[in-house]
Amino acid sequence: MAAGTTFPGCNLRFSASAARLFHSPTSSYKDPPPASIACAATINKSGVFVDNQHRPAFPTISDGGTSASNSATRRNTHSYGREFDDGGLTLKDYLQQSKEMLRSDGGPPRWFCPLDFSEKRSQSSPLLLFLPGIDGVGLGLLLQQQNLGEIFDVCCLHIPLADRSTFKDLVKLVEETVRSEFCNAPKRPIYLVGECLGACLALAVAARNPDVDLVLILANPGTSFSKSRLQSILALIDVTPKTLYPPTVYMLSFISGVPLKTALATFAKGLPLQQTVEELSQNAGALSSYVSVLADVLPVETLIWRLKMLHSAAAYVNSRLHAVKAQTLILSSGNDEFLPSQEEGERLRRVLPNCDIRQFSDSGHALFLENDMDLVCVIKKSGIYKRGARRDCVTDYLPPKPLEFQKVYEPFRWTEVAVNPVMVSTLGNGEIVEGLAGIPQEGPVLVVGYHMMLGTELVPLVSRFLLEKGIVLRGIGHPLMFSRQKEGGSLPELSSYDPFRYMGAVPVSASNFFKLMSSNSHVLLYPGGMREALHRKGEEYQLFWPEQSEFVRMAARFGAKIVPFGVVGEDDVGELLFDYHDLMKIPYFKNSIQKLTDEVVNLRNDVQGELANQDVHLPIILPKLPGRFYYYFGKPIETEGRKEELKSREKAQEVYTEVKSEVSKCIAYLKEKRERDPYRSLLPRLLYQATHGGFRSPVPTFEL
Repeated sequence: MAAGTTFPGCNLRFSASAARLFHSPTSSYKDPPPASIACAATINKSGVFVDNQHRPAFPTISDGGTSASNSATRRNTHSYGREFDDGGLTLKDYLQQSKEMLRSDGGPPRWFCPLDFSEKRSQSSPLLLFLPGIDGVGLGLLLQQQNLGEIFDVCCLHIPLADRSTFKDLVKLVEETVRSEFCNAPKRPIYLVGECLGACLALAVAARNPDVDLVLILANPGTSFSKSRLQSILALIDVTPKTLYPPTVYMLSFISGVPLKTALATFAKGLPLQQTVEELSQNAGALSSYVSVLADVLPVETLIWRLKMLHSAAAYVNSRLHAVKAQTLILSSGNDEFLPSQEEGERLRRVLPNCDIRQFSDSGHALFLENDMDLVCVIKKSGIYKRGARRDCVTDYLPPKPLEFQKVYEPFRWTEVAVNPVMVSTLGNGEIVEGLAGIPQEGPVLVVGYHMMLGTELVPLVSRFLLEKGIVLRGIGHPLMFSRQKEGGSLPELSSYDPFRYMGAVPVSASNFFKLMSSNSHVLLYPGGMREALHRKGEEYQLFWPEQSEFVRMAARFGAKIVPFGVVGEDDVGELLFDYHDLMKIPYFKNSIQKLTDEVVNLRNDVQGELANQDVHLPIILPKLPGRFYYYFGKPIETEGRKEELKSREKAQEVYTEVKSEVSKCIAYLKEKRERDPYRSLLPRLLYQATHGGFRSPVPTFEL
């Protein structure tokens, strides 16, 4: 195929520089199109994909031990333990490619597809349609497209500057595309990602198509136009003489914060001074060129048209919010220069029936162009990614990538310094070794142990499995981490549990346990559950397990290895001042506990005694100068080949009792051994690290 070839009957062109098919606009390119927006497909005005039937397939992404996921999760130690260069695009690329789009514009609104990532994408990947803001360029996801293209089939809407389509025209265009895709694949989810005006488009289409499986991701929706500065800007531009228009465009650009973000992104790289100055100079040139082109090409009438369109769009959508049934995720910036986005996000969450929100306090209006914004990571943490009509929290899970994990883990890195965890494990021959060498690499593996107060052992445990073994340890958690029975209650925001969902936690249920085992996953289970994690005074290191076995026969069904473990150290980081019994004696706390408990599902309705006490409360703890956490993983207990044997309740109960006994022995072992650790206290550890290379230096512990 020759470069520059035009295809008969199709508005596509093959570019030598892009090595991809590109949608040729009405006014032809004199130069090759920008490589990162080169298209693998287009959609005509009726909304139909030109090559919709020719999208290549790729194996399903998973976290388990299956062949489809080994490459994603079985990484070596160093994959997650060092910094990575993601090789992604920058704000400078956005400015340069927007300039190219603006110079060669014309024709009706149309769709284009970014670079083809089909080799990395599953055939069952959902469709993502990006709906731009008032600029209409459609490159708002440019900095996100590489990661998005690996899990979505991405198409972006481009609205040429000279186009005078009304808001209803654009709604019709997007709706026709959505209906066409829905007819072709009724069970395939369609994600509408919109910012500002695009968010209004997404809401309007969702309101008109409640039968389509839509997921909305809305960044700083323009539904708050009537309360925004944009009304004042519209009035200002309306009376501005055309001779003063270019300075007005410059003003809008600087109000948007793009120049400042360009500079901050450069400084954040930590480059040498000379290199920093050179890059700042290059970025300044790109920004100047972009703004000058925008001022030359964008007529004042176009900007006024777009702002008036946003005004009408907000009114149109606000009158139809009651009809929106689609799952919605609002992304709200705290420093939005144009819209009161945080307040609007809260309003929409109250109005829309299936809506959640994530706030970005330090971000501006152009959220997707922020240097530290990772939309794929947000999608993973919020748990809204799905490939079918319903989300499967096991098969739809996307494992962490190394660079992505480093960013998520960074806020928790202080725990490594504070509690400096010691982990020892047991090999198959019974030898105790430092580290996690005794943990089987291949699943299925069931890690069963003790839950410390408030689950404080979780972050070091899960992160160490990933950093040292490349294993995603998937926890089985309480439903309160994943959903709410009551809106506007007293429970923490769902966003506070984002890191747990990101690391693969699933709601406790027999079906989820079955799926994890069948996918050869490493599963973390706490039989003591909430009662153990919210124990009372004097109950440290006591196991509150059900009398009857809950996991042995399922593990045996798949030949899973059961790894018992104990952990100690909670009494070295805090002292329990007010436990459940103390709080229930105070009327204010008693009422709060009753309200919280009414908001969650009781998982122990079928048990008696102390384990049935599942009241939700937050004990009051007096912090101490932190000691050290110690983890001991016992010898793996084999169930392979014992499926028939362990169908017997009596035999399964024997294994269950053995596991519980091993966990107690692990705890007793650690309580004894930590007394011989010269670095159990914080100050000796800090002194050692200060003289041996810094806070990331490993600190010795007791002799094994």
